[in-house]
Amino acid sequence: MNKLTAFSTFTILSFYVSVCQVADQQVNIDIEELTIVGIHKAYADGSYNSQNLVEAYLSAIGEADDEINAITIINPNALHTAKALDQEYQKTKVLRPLHGIPIIVKDNINTIGLPTSAGAFALQDFIPEENAFVIKKLVEAGAIILAKSNMAEWAFSPMHTESSTGGITRNPYNLDYVPAGSSGGTAAAISANLAVGGLGTDTGNSIRGPSSHNSLVGFRTTLGLISREGIVPLFLRNDVVGPMCRNVEDATRIMEVMAGFDSKDPITKNSLGKTPDNYRKYLVKNGLEGTRIGILRELSDHEADPDIKALFENAISDLDSLGAEIIDPFVIPDFAILRQNQWCATFRTDVESFLATYVKRDTVKTLEDIIRIGTTSEFSGNRLATFAGNNGRWGGQETECLDAYQDQLRIAFREAIENAMDSLKLDAIIYPSWNNKPALIDHFQDEYKGDNSQVIAPHTGQPAFTVPMGFSNGNLPAGLQFLGRMYDEPTLIKLAYSYEQGTKFRKPPKLKKKL
Repeated sequence: MNKLTAFSTFTILSFYVSVCQVADQQVNIDIEELTIVGIHKAYADGSYNSQNLVEAYLSAIGEADDEINAITIINPNALHTAKALDQEYQKTKVLRPLHGIPIIVKDNINTIGLPTSAGAFALQDFIPEENAFVIKKLVEAGAIILAKSNMAEWAFSPMHTESSTGGITRNPYNLDYVPAGSSGGTAAAISANLAVGGLGTDTGNSIRGPSSHNSLVGFRTTLGLISREGIVPLFLRNDVVGPMCRNVEDATRIMEVMAGFDSKDPITKNSLGKTPDNYRKYLVKNGLEGTRIGILRELSDHEADPDIKALFENAISDLDSLGAEIIDPFVIPDFAILRQNQWCATFRTDVESFLATYVKRDTVKTLEDIIRIGTTSEFSGNRLATFAGNNGRWGGQETECLDAYQDQLRIAFREAIENAMDSLKLDAIIYPSWNNKPALIDHFQDEYKGDNSQVIAPHTGQPAFTVPMGFSNGNLPAGLQFLGRMYDEPTLIKLAYSYEQGTKFRKPPKLKKKL
């Protein structure tokens, strides 16, 4: 199946025409593992400009994406935007925070002029009239929206990335394996150096799982720190949008731009007075010194793959050698009980609200319309059928399904964790993002095991960051997850950055080049 719609075929052809019209010069750029700081230095010293960089990334997409199938559509205006930013810099000699930084956006985030399909036939020709709040913030900061990325259809699957509009995305480290889901397209693209950074969304796992499977840094921030306006929801009560990058510093810079109050997403009101103007000051190389880290063995030791277990124990040793005091084990009273019955199936309510607010079509108004239009994904079809008959708390509980600041079960779970952390003066809790290796694409449901990201943060609302912690046999990446208190992103940045800088496990995949 061809993943390109008629619209996207046209826009890609238009894009290549625009290359010839606006490119000033051809410059060879080594794009492997480029950083925002390094790019801005190159802009300042004249080594290359935004247009050159966009061309370089588009060339890389042309060479590598056939293998991994991460990109669904290229932004036909990317080079024009880059040219305008170059002209602005020539006049002002001032670089905005993300000036000329190419970004890849998950295909469930409204981006003006580009389809926002959530991987589904029902939305394959939906082109938003406005950018989502976070896209506006990124564009204001000078970012260039380079392309949209494939995703698990409707963000249903944490296991794999397959959609009706984009097909199957593969893990760039080993093409027989999944990149996880649902933000697998963003993860595969950024890991393969097809852009500087990217956006994913996370309902239970979908930033941190794909990031850990692709040797990336992924930030699931506090529920309320970043607006979800203009994003196709899965369960809005859990949904978060956040950065997926090759390093902690770039993720911090992108997060910093997006954070803040948005009147169209009421949950962000909780962030008022809790967000520093500068998160970059917490990028401290010796940030682990004198900290206290709790080891949540109830997660880390549960049916862990021996390879992942060994990597995690090595990570604990690294944290100790970098100056952290290890509290092992860290026990949360009644953890096994409190984690139960946290999920609520609110897809019908949330997606129908999105359709009414943004899509505004009589032919696509209800979940039944989505089901009628259909899907090529058996997994997605089964989930749609499930949600058609269920809308409420799973597990038979009658407790009302509310947000993280009002839901009784969520509050009790969070308070138990934070109280236990306070009693031991912990800075963070750690566990593997997944206790098991990535699954084979052909057996993703049978091999879906060890997804720790689903257990705490989506329900409590707490921030959780994943950072590369090495590779298991088969060249398969694994991630270490840091969980912190509400709105304590500064501490997590400090810890994650110090661990990253002290270990440097990130390495790029080796993909074949077209002849």
